[in-house]
Amino acid sequence: MNRLKNDRYLRALLRQPIDITPIWMMRQAGRYLPEYKVKLIEAGNFIALCKNIELASEVTLQPLQRYELDAAILFSDILIISEAMGMELSFEANIGPRFSIPITSLNDINKLSIPDPELELGYITDIIRKVRYELNNTIPLIGFSGSPWTLATYMIEGTSSKFFSKIKRMMYCESKILHLLLNKLADSIILYLNAQIKAGIQSVIIFDTCGGVLSKRDYIEFSLYYMHKIIDNIIKKNEGCYVPITLFTKGGGQWLELMAATGCNALGIDWMTDIADARRRVGNKVALQGNMDPSILYASPERIELEVAYILKNFGIGEGHIFSLGHGVYQDISYNHVKVCVNAVHRLSTNYHLK
Repeated sequence: MNRLKNDRYLRALLRQPIDITPIWMMRQAGRYLPEYKVKLIEAGNFIALCKNIELASEVTLQPLQRYELDAAILFSDILIISEAMGMELSFEANIGPRFSIPITSLNDINKLSIPDPELELGYITDIIRKVRYELNNTIPLIGFSGSPWTLATYMIEGTSSKFFSKIKRMMYCESKILHLLLNKLADSIILYLNAQIKAGIQSVIIFDTCGGVLSKRDYIEFSLYYMHKIIDNIIKKNEGCYVPITLFTKGGGQWLELMAATGCNALGIDWMTDIADARRRVGNKVALQGNMDPSILYASPERIELEVAYILKNFGIGEGHIFSLGHGVYQDISYNHVKVCVNAVHRLSTNYHLK
């Protein structure tokens, strides 16, 4: 393949020398951008936008027209794979995703199919191919999936949850049934991520957004085990290049050593984990992605720059840091403040890389 004009994101994931710290942001393409809102109206609704090859490709590329980001990330949603398995998904204003008929029994799980990514999810691979063409080897394209545990929480709870009582009831009372669902999700995700990679994705992230609600023992059994299975079975090289894998468990800072032992290349960390401590704990085993609190982007440009400087200093000199938020950009964040952050990372990080 042709060499990327800017490959510092991929090099950072592999802990290779780079000139400045790369930056991208979760949800960098989407709801906080006025141009995204235009495309959402044009599509009709969020799910229709995710499935529209032309519009979803445009939305993926929109932030690159505003900011000098070091990677693009596919515009999609973690729950579209659950819909492809046979669940009816909708997105309600000010509420979020909702499954009209949540999973409650073994019979519900048995009805779920393992989708063929090039058929039921063919629009995703088409979007990837189009975006890769439009990027023209400038920066890499990130693909992703939710973790089996996180997808299962939505599929059983029916929507987002504060207490996760339904899935935890199943976990403690009918663990064998839950394991059947998690295993079916893991098998589906393996096929899905492999299809993304074959279509042109150059790095993948597994978002375990709900893993932090578990105890250590339950995290190992019901979340980490299945992410490890996925890592063991997804494509590691494509187009002659290594495809780095990042794991992100929100609220999972206490399990970094366990996550690093899965064979992933990088760990995403949220703002509740000190990045200097995280680096000390994982050593040279994996790169670290993070970890600014998204709420800092509400602050003044001067305060944003102070936070950027603090995180860069806290990680310290050397390779293996990808600057990012500890979660996604909030919808009411000023897009101008995102630019302040991106520019500050590039400007302030030069002294932290070995010449």
